[in-house]
Amino acid sequence: MLKTILPALGAAALLAAVSACAPVDRAAGTNTSGRYPAQSDGTPGNPPGTAATRALDRAAGTDVSGAYPAQRDGTRANPPGTAATRTYDRTTGSNTSGAYPQNQRY
Repeated sequence: MLKTILPALGAAALLAAVSACAPVDRAAGTNTSGRYPAQSDGTPGNPPGTAATRALDRAAGTDVSGAYPAQRDGTRANPPGTAATRTYDRTTGSNTSGAYPQNQRY
C-alpha cells in the first residue's frame, strides 16, 4: 500500500508546487506556472526580462532585462558604466565606469 501512496503524494506535491507559482507569476509578471502565457518574456504584453529585472533597470539605468536597449552602456543616452559607478566617479574624481576619461590620472 505504501508503494501506491508515495507516487500519489509526489504528484500531489508537484501539483501544489506548480499551483503555488501562479500567485507569484501574477505578481512578478512571469509565467513559471504556465498559467499566464501572455506574461512570457518577449510577448507583446511583456517585454524581455521579469518585472523585477525591469524594475532594477529603471532604478539603476541598466539593461539587465533586455527591455531597455537605450540604457545599454555606451549608447548616446547612457554613457559607459552603471548609474552607481558614474556616481562613484563623480564623487571620487575617478573613471571606474569609463564615462569620465578626463578624470584619468596618468
